[in-house]
Amino acid sequence: MRRQWTTGVCLTMLIAAVPVAGEGDPETWSAWPPRAYLVQCLADGIEPILKTQDPATGRFGTQPWICTDQNVLLALACAWALEDPRNPWYHDARLLQGIARGGEALVDDQDAQGMWIFRKKDNSTWGQIHMPWTYSRWIRAYELVKDALPPDSRAKWEAGLRLGFAGIRKYMDGGVHNIPCHHAMALYVAGKVFDEPEWQEAAAGMMARVVAKQDPAGYWSENFGPVVGYNHVYIEALGVYYSYSQDPVALEALRRGALFHAGVLWPDGSSVACIDERQIYHKGRDYGNVGFTWTPEGRGFLLQQWSAYATEGGKVGTDMAAQMLLYGGEGTGVAPASAGDRGQTVLGANGALIKRDKPWSWAFSAYTCPVPQNRWIQDRHNYVDVFQDDLGLVIGGGNTKLQPYWSTFTVGDPELLKHQPGDENPDFAPDIPLKWLADRAALDLQAGRLDLTYGEAQASVSATRERQDLVLTYRAPSDQVVEAHVPLLWRGGKVTLADGLSVRLTEEPLALTAAEIGQHFVYAGLKVTVPAGARLLWPCRQHDPYTKDGRSALSNAKLVLCLPFAGGVVEQQVRLSLAPEEPFRGLVFEARDLPFAFTGEGYTKRLDSLGAQLLAAAKPGESLTFTLPSVKPGRYELLAEFVLADVYGVVRVLLDGRRVGEPFDAYTPGVDAEGERVSFGPVDLTEGTHTLTLKVVTRNPKASKHFIGVKRWLLRPL
Repeated sequence: MRRQWTTGVCLTMLIAAVPVAGEGDPETWSAWPPRAYLVQCLADGIEPILKTQDPATGRFGTQPWICTDQNVLLALACAWALEDPRNPWYHDARLLQGIARGGEALVDDQDAQGMWIFRKKDNSTWGQIHMPWTYSRWIRAYELVKDALPPDSRAKWEAGLRLGFAGIRKYMDGGVHNIPCHHAMALYVAGKVFDEPEWQEAAAGMMARVVAKQDPAGYWSENFGPVVGYNHVYIEALGVYYSYSQDPVALEALRRGALFHAGVLWPDGSSVACIDERQIYHKGRDYGNVGFTWTPEGRGFLLQQWSAYATEGGKVGTDMAAQMLLYGGEGTGVAPASAGDRGQTVLGANGALIKRDKPWSWAFSAYTCPVPQNRWIQDRHNYVDVFQDDLGLVIGGGNTKLQPYWSTFTVGDPELLKHQPGDENPDFAPDIPLKWLADRAALDLQAGRLDLTYGEAQASVSATRERQDLVLTYRAPSDQVVEAHVPLLWRGGKVTLADGLSVRLTEEPLALTAAEIGQHFVYAGLKVTVPAGARLLWPCRQHDPYTKDGRSALSNAKLVLCLPFAGGVVEQQVRLSLAPEEPFRGLVFEARDLPFAFTGEGYTKRLDSLGAQLLAAAKPGESLTFTLPSVKPGRYELLAEFVLADVYGVVRVLLDGRRVGEPFDAYTPGVDAEGERVSFGPVDLTEGTHTLTLKVVTRNPKASKHFIGVKRWLLRPL
């Protein structure tokens, strides 16, 4: 339960009152909160934030400046107000000065209604807004530091805050959505801080409507079916609101929300995306937020997700740490339903199925609705996600617009629907003879099948474990123009065909027939069988709602296996398996474990997440030299394994200062962690140690930097 406090001293009392739980080894955390971890994450992040502040304007962040760059005010204020042996920022004068100027910068940029321009870092603008994320943090920062602010600064802050919240008050009479929900939380806090009971009453009324609109399955919808990522907006706002109000109406909604998120986790802690009507798949753990701390179900979610992350050496951001310290609940947790090796989660009244059967997991979504013209609400057309424990999410990954090749089935010619580059206001539901969304869907839980109806066409998809493989079976009529699609997530830049030939995925379109592919292909460790008549397409791009013209990164495109139903073919099967890894017969040296020397103006860094040593060269000519241990003298083939990325350059390899092989271009769109193994030809090694040097010589015109990442050096005896 949240205690009341005024600035500084009472915050210390609040933190001290929380029992020391979750200390020590993260794997042994048994209760929430892990206070020592949170304080350390907060304290470690303050100096980097202060270094981004422009002393002349008080603005934080990078250019172009946007109002949300000032969201750091809450973390800064928490660090200033928190007395703890691990926090060196308590009542720090330089920190307080930065906070004061940071709030003044927001006032300086307000318009007459207290709004800021909604600008994004790509310099696109989306009109004027009372930015909810900024106002909620600004008012809470003010609560913490107001009594210590210089009088002139405090008066300026208060005038700006009152102006903005007078405008925000008007939104409380409107409909429920994620932005007014967050506004309501901030307005409730402002009502407390400025002793405005009517603001508190209006905010509580909005929160009651927010709770009433929650689906019994624990999610909010902004059209039909769940939002997943944006669901966190509602839970965070309710969590902070509950910490101030102790309104029991919010508590049950927080419990349902925690159960929903705990049920839609993949084994790596990320969340199912095919059920989401707003966002595509985001790799990485779902860390929840402060709203999860108020129920045993939520705390169990946090303990599972955070302990795994902290065990790997991860640190949460300062904003997250501050909110957990300031507004979180405490106690033990209930393990998430997704924690086991086997089992399933069914959402609502058979709205979706998430099945876990190690090493595979899969999800079927039965949420269907007509195409929304709203750019933010995605078409519900991808109904299947597949996850493999060693590889992560391999198939599916969410929904988009104007992209029928992401659709589980289409009826008609998919080429009739595509986004025209540069079109900022497309017709998302053109009148064309193509159905790319199902009209109806139904789960047969006993059969493990999803039945889909597209007009008069009845189709289905099912998943079956066969030993260590997963078999997807697609069924559809052959007397209509029906095609199933298996969209594979971007996980590397190379496809290996059945004959061993490799094809690199670049910006250039690729279309391969079943005859060209062979009986199977391997993509980033996944072996996929190819039925007769199938074809493989790249790149099937996302329409990105967050860019005005819909353009998207190539790393969000899909490699799609298309399965036609024609000529009496009414069933197509795709077998998924781990590609066998051919053992390397020779000597292998992990680059990040070798002694090295660096020359240049850039830097080098160990990248454990990619298993590589990074050379962040500032310009051509810079180099990184590794020392190999002594090996048996003889003739070897020298190979290297590189990470590929759009920031990587062209390098030459030198053995003991002498050039070997040809320069290698490590550019690829996005990041290819699997990378590429490159031969630099035969070399003769004498007794003793030897050096291997990576020297940056240039970069691909499409690459943005001259970096390079090397994973391993290999020597194959000849």
